Amino acid sequence: MNTIFFMLMVTIIVYLMAMVAIGFLFSKKNSNNEDFYLGGRKLGPLVTAMSAEASDMSSWLLMGLPGLALLCGVADPGWTAIGLAVGTWLNWFFVSKRIRRYTAQIGAFTIPQFFSKRYHDEKNILSFISAVVIVVFFIPYTASGFAACGKLFNSLFGVDYMVAMIASALIIVLYTITGGFRAVSTTDLIQSMVMTLALIVVVFYGINAAGGWSAVCENASALPGYISLGATYNTASGETGKYGLLTIVSTLSWGFGYFGMPHILLRFMAIEDEKKLVLSRRIASVWVVIAMSVAILIGIIGYGMVQNGLVAQPQTSGESETIIVQIASLISKQGILAAIVAGLILAGILAATMSTADSQMLAAASSVSQDIVQDS
Repeated sequence: MNTIFFMLMVTIIVYLMAMVAIGFLFSKKNSNNEDFYLGGRKLGPLVTAMSAEASDMSSWLLMGLPGLALLCGVADPGWTAIGLAVGTWLNWFFVSKRIRRYTAQIGAFTIPQFFSKRYHDEKNILSFISAVVIVVFFIPYTASGFAACGKLFNSLFGVDYMVAMIASALIIVLYTITGGFRAVSTTDLIQSMVMTLALIVVVFYGINAAGGWSAVCENASALPGYISLGATYNTASGETGKYGLLTIVSTLSWGFGYFGMPHILLRFMAIEDEKKLVLSRRIASVWVVIAMSVAILIGIIGYGMVQNGLVAQPQTSGESETIIVQIASLISKQGILAAIVAGLILAGILAATMSTADSQMLAAASSVSQDIVQDS
């Protein structure tokens, strides 16, 4: 095992141990179900905002979005980002205060409970149906997050996929079941910071490696439609295409998904004061816009690195999604300190996956224990 490989492993292991430590730290602060599943409604505005957005973005922010921009140009990821940014703001503006106020008044700390109590469903039919829907869709989604962690360790370090997946799942389950909502929200805050650090480091290193900002712009502008919101250019095949009105509307509609995400709505319900949701909305909206813009920029920078021969031209979306991993690999070769930085970038990818998996697992668990088992 060489020094660089060792430092990468140590950095990620330290990060994972810190997540588990946070779970044990908050385990002593849960005295009832509301504390465990909703943090006693004591979240601050910063934790509320950043944990909500980190749990939403998942590894798509660090891998999917840059990969799509690298392979197809700005239009597809650009319109998707616009739709998600608008959806984020609208959700915070129209939903957050109302659901915080209603759930506090009627004493609901899960989404199914809210439906049942809000509409006076004494037989808990609404609660049961909504809980089943959450479980049916969130358990596979959570499992996919565990699988993504396994694949990441397998591809980076050669660890057996099954062993890596089970170990990752155990870590996520451990800090979630010990610390509950507070632990999940705090780890999501830290994970959002790690994700942000990863984006910043990759951008600055990538621009320098691609030959500077002017070279990045020249390479991108030389391709017809690559940096246009009205056209697409496939860097693998060289094919161009138009981005029509129907496609734009369909892509923008991604933003409508925010209004029904239980793990996001739980953040609204958990803030200590509904008046502080205004600050949370501003923080969340600004971070989402900046983070997605930077992620798309990384894809464009990645194409500049392809032109310089630093990374291979991806032929499929799966290959293009590894651009940040490839950049991290290049950074790690610059020395021990650089290997630590590269480890933080890889931890950022892991954090993006974990922040979604833990939140969805907690939402599914609350639906099972409070709205299916307890109400049955």
